[in-house]
Parts: sequence; structure tokens; C-alpha cells
Amino acid sequence: MLRNLSTPAVRSYRQIFGITRHSPGKPRLNLVNSSKRVYSVDTSHVSHPRSRSSGWFRPLVAASIASTITGCLIFSIGDSPSENTYQRKPHYATLEEMEMAIKEIHRELGEDSISTDDEDLKMHGYSEWSSINIDRLPVAVAFPKSTEEVAAIARVCHKYKVPMIPYSGGSSVEGHFSAPFGGINVDFMNMSDIVAFHPEDMDIVVQPSVSWMDLNETIKSSGLFFPVDPGPPVCGFISVINTEQLLITVMQAKIGGMIATNCSGTNAVRYGTMKDWIVNLTIVLPDGRIIKTRKRPRKSSAGYNLNGLFTGSEGTLGFVTEATLKLASIPQKTGVGVATFPTMRDAANAATQIVRQGIPVGAVEILDDVQMDVINKMGATGRVWKELPTLFFKFSGTNVGVHDNIDDVRKIVYDNQGSDLEVEKDPAKQAVLWSARKEALWSMLCMRESGHEVWSTDVAVPLSRLPDLVEISKHDLESLGLFGSMLGHVGDGNFHETILFNGATERDLVSKCVHDMVHRAIQMEGTCTGEHGIGLGKKEFMEQEVGEGSLSVMRGIKLSVDPFWLMNPGKIFDPQEI
Repeated sequence: MLRNLSTPAVRSYRQIFGITRHSPGKPRLNLVNSSKRVYSVDTSHVSHPRSRSSGWFRPLVAASIASTITGCLIFSIGDSPSENTYQRKPHYATLEEMEMAIKEIHRELGEDSISTDDEDLKMHGYSEWSSINIDRLPVAVAFPKSTEEVAAIARVCHKYKVPMIPYSGGSSVEGHFSAPFGGINVDFMNMSDIVAFHPEDMDIVVQPSVSWMDLNETIKSSGLFFPVDPGPPVCGFISVINTEQLLITVMQAKIGGMIATNCSGTNAVRYGTMKDWIVNLTIVLPDGRIIKTRKRPRKSSAGYNLNGLFTGSEGTLGFVTEATLKLASIPQKTGVGVATFPTMRDAANAATQIVRQGIPVGAVEILDDVQMDVINKMGATGRVWKELPTLFFKFSGTNVGVHDNIDDVRKIVYDNQGSDLEVEKDPAKQAVLWSARKEALWSMLCMRESGHEVWSTDVAVPLSRLPDLVEISKHDLESLGLFGSMLGHVGDGNFHETILFNGATERDLVSKCVHDMVHRAIQMEGTCTGEHGIGLGKKEFMEQEVGEGSLSVMRGIKLSVDPFWLMNPGKIFDPQEI
């Protein structure tokens, strides 16, 4: 049954400990976190994107909820525009209109189609892993089962001017599924099917809630795989930090979110990013229209590249409900290698030299000494590692090719003061050797003390500037006395910082550290984000990176496709900036 929305959408929440997220139609994953953190009510979080809450919610006061539901931060003045008028200051639904929209979706799609359950709202509006959280939640969560149902939801939301926020894997670290203007969160969990598989054409058609790991497991017998591999989950990886905190990681990236952020992963140095593997997309537009970007050829010169337009748009232009993806052949032979170095600069120099010399490594990843120490402390890999800056390599190809590539890499490692390259060619032993890279982020998260926070961010720079940026950023972390690690896909100039901190005493230091790193990357002709996306967290860097001219073109596209600012509003840039 739907609740009356005149009651606060968020009441006192019991501590989440082994609770199962509400799931109309399908069982949901368990998210366990018992930290006793307080979620403060501070409206400045909307206007200052890098402000963060300090943890799980305390009851939000009725006034805060009312401001979310009744008007959802109404910006406009005067009469409502005609359907053909571009809106610079959008007018969002009133309380009564919000109730009408939810009831209409309920009538049209059925009882399990939409939820106003407190736990659903919380799970879809707040993330322990995000670098930014705000003090507003969606007022409902919809669970469509098909493209047509997504279109029906969009038509209703368009009719009443209700914001829509997409949700797939929940692994965003930049606030992508936050609801700064309230609205309805659209969870694609019931759209997790492989629609069609064409092994003879080396492509596959999937719905947005298919995970890349499940996809590869399903098709591995065909000799094909999907190579884009953002950080995997660690299902069942349990860490007891103290008697008050138990963490089980259950998130994993899904195809919809991967497209929305143009994500990449460890394989990017060889296989590229998400945009390189998309054949076509089925998109639901803000008014409920359904489009398909093109047919099914592996290349096309017909008209505008709509795949490129929607990929990386973070759900601000339309929602992906189906995607045809290219596949690659599983390599004949593989290998994994590991080498340590005296300094981060030595490791980064080796990585960039390997790429510049054209050695076709499958992956080259860097982990600093702090990260290696954390992995040892967590004991997640079954071996003890040297606590030094470390490069992890993947090799793939023919037997002869892999052998030659390993020899070439070994020489470059030696020339940069590296250790002897440890190599495994047996698949089972490769998994053990690669496990440190796989478990790196989650090991770091499990070090977080109760009540403390995490800030995970990424940048990317041209290869020649990578050693400089890595060295300076490492020095900044240490000089500020912060506990943070560095890791990343250095083969294409991309790396991450993950900082654990006490929000009450260290927030300003962490903010300075991250901002300095991002500004420095942009000054080096790099980017504020190589794969995480902009979301709420990195909007402030957009103009510095792309310039006002390019930013105005992006805003113009947004206005043309979504004149009422209904789809994921507040991400990439704000309505009031127009």
C-alpha cells in the first residue's frame, strides 16, 4: 500500500545490520553496515557540492522533507511554460502533484511498480561510498520491468514535472543517484536480462541491470567476453573493524551505470573505455518517447553519433533501457606479473615507458606502499606482499607474443630500479597474484573506523605528466598527515586517491588535498575524472576543464532534449547556471 505523502518520507531509521532492501518483485542484495553515524540536516550541501554528511541518517525534520516534496526546490516564478518553451529555471511538482504522479504510476503499472518505503528511499538516496551526500531523498522509488514501463513512468513524471533519477548498481562515488530536487528514483533492478546473443557477430543485447561480471560468466563458453571491467564487488568479503562495525560489500557496476559514466577499468589500456564497445542504445527520453540510436553494424557514419551523446551523459538526457555491446575474443594465452619499486615516480616512469614503446600489455596498474600495507592488514589475498610501490601487469595474446611481452616488460622494470618481475601463467595462480589489485579498494574501505568517512576520487593526465602528478599527489597526502592510498590504471594516465578521515576534524584538509590534485591535473592538460564521472561532486571543475564555450554547448543540448530539467537534475551542472 502507498503511504500518504503528507507524512514525512523519512522517519527514525533503525540501525542497518543485515537488513534486506525492499524489493517489489525480486529479492534485493543485502547491505550490511552497523556504524552509528549521524546524518545532519544542512541545506548548504546543495549549494556547496563538496560538503558531505557524516553518516547514516538521523530522522530528518518535517520541514526538510516538506521542502523536498512540496515543490522539490521550486525555482521558477510566474506561469508554467508551454510544452515547446525551454526552461532556464524549472518548476517542479507540488506536493499534490507528486502524490498524483505516484498514484498514477501505481495504477498504470501495478502495486509492485513503485515504493515509498522508508528503507527504499534511504538506500536510493544515500551511499556510504560516495564522496558527497546531501540531506534530501527521493520521495518514491519505481521498479520498471521493461522499456515500455520506463516510458510510462517518464510520461507521468513529464506530465506532473517530477524529477527522475536513474539507479542501477549503486556503486557511484560522486553522488550520481542523489536527489537534490526530490523526485522519483527509477531502479532498473528488474531489467537484468540478456535479450539476445549473437556470437557469430560478436555482440550481445542486454538490459541496464546486467552486471559485466555476470555477463562474462554467462558467455564464457562461447570464447567471447566483454572487456570493460570497473571495480568488482567482493561478495562475502567480511571485515570486522571492531565490535560495532561489520562491512559486507555487495555493490557491483551494472551496464546502465557503466554507459552513463563512460566507465573503464583495468583493461582500458588495451581495450579502451565503455564508449568503444557500444553498438547501439535504446533510450527513453524525458517525455517518454523511445528511440534507438542505430541498427547493429559494428561501425556507422550515418548522422550524428547519438551513442556518443548519451554515453557519459550520466542520465541527464535519457535513460538507457537496452544496449547492444561489442564482444572480444578471449585471448589464447594470458599471464600476470608483479614488480615493486623504490618510489612512486619510478613505478610511474616504468608504466609510461612500457606504453610508449608499444608493448601490448593487457593492463598495467599501480598501487602505493600504503595500499599494499592495507591489503596485508586485511588479509584478503592469502599472501603477504612487499609494502612498496607496486605495478601489476596483465599479458594476453599468443604463446609467443605473451612470452616476448614479458621479457620486454622485465627489462623496463629493471631499468627503473624495479624488482625482478614475478610472473604467473597458470590461470589459478594468476588469480592469486592479481588478487591484491582486485581487493585494493575494498580493503581500504574496510579500514575505515566507525564514524569516519571515505573520499574516493580520480583524475587522468597525459602519459608524460603522470610521473609528476603521482609524485606530487603522494607528497601532498603525506605532508598533510592524511591516511590515504593511491592506485590506478596508469597505463592510460588515470589514477585514484582513497582517503579515510574524521569528518569533524579533517574535512578541510581532505578537501584541500583533493582540490589541489584535481586543479593540478587540469593544469597538466588532464581531466578532473577519468572514469568516475561528474555527478554532484565535481561540477565545480567543469568550466576550468572544458571552458565556458564547451559548457554552454552542453547546456544547450540539455535544454533541447530535456527543457524541463526532469532527468537527473543537478548532475554535471545546475539549472540555475543557465
